Parts: sequence; C-alpha cells; structure tokens
Amino acid sequence: MSPWILWALLAAISAAGVTLCGRVGLAQVDTTLATTLRAVVMAGMLATFAAVRGNLTLEKLSLAGRGGWWILAAGLCGAVSWLAYFAALKTGPAAAVAAIDRLSLPIIFVLGWLLLGEQPTGRGWLGLALVVGGVYLMAAGARTPT
Repeated sequence: MSPWILWALLAAISAAGVTLCGRVGLAQVDTTLATTLRAVVMAGMLATFAAVRGNLTLEKLSLAGRGGWWILAAGLCGAVSWLAYFAALKTGPAAAVAAIDRLSLPIIFVLGWLLLGEQPTGRGWLGLALVVGGVYLMAAGARTPT
C-alpha cells in the first residue's frame, strides 16, 4: 500500500474525530471560541512537530515568493471553513454537516479541471456524480438533533 493512502486514511479518521468531538463539545461552547481553541491546539502541535523536524527556523519561516502568499490564502480559507463548519455543527446533525462539507471534493475536482488544467477521466466524472448523490442522500434524510 502506498504511504499516501495510509496518510489519507489517518486524515479521514482524524477528521471524523474532529467532527464527533466537536459536536459533543459545541453543546457547551460558543462556535467561535471552539474554533479558536482548536486552532491554538493545532498551532501548538504543529509548531512542536516543525521544531522536532528542524523546520522551525527564521530562514524557513520566510514566505518569500508567490508560494508563501498562496499558503497564507490557504490558511484564511481554512479559518473561514472551520468557523462555518463549527457553526453548522453546533445545531446540525454531525453526519449531514460532514457530508455537505465534503462537497469540497466536487468543487476541487471541477476547479482543478477549470483552473489548474487537470484532466479528469470518465471514472473521475462518475465519482463526482456519486459523491454529489451521496451527499444529497446523507443530508436529505438527516434529522436535527434535539
């Protein structure tokens, strides 16, 4: 099995943990505060990993060039995404919120094709349709928790 598949599976399992733990915690915590606390914990953990790997140096912290600006933009997108995700998760059913959030997959697929010149296959387009259909089926039948 390719290493990237193992990392992707770990990412999926961890993302499920974020949703489930977040859903429980949001019963007693404001969504913006919860997102902020999550970000602080993530920043601390990531800074520790970067330091252990020797990547937390002034030289490597420089965001010279266009790549750095794109990484900053990705950070802004991530912050908006998580603020919106936790706001939805506060009152919505966890599985439906997570399913709708996964519409990012078809959005990435189409924008990758239109903006990045990626060349999807017929199987890719079929996967796109199945993801969109699956999101609809998961979200349409969900009931809001009491």
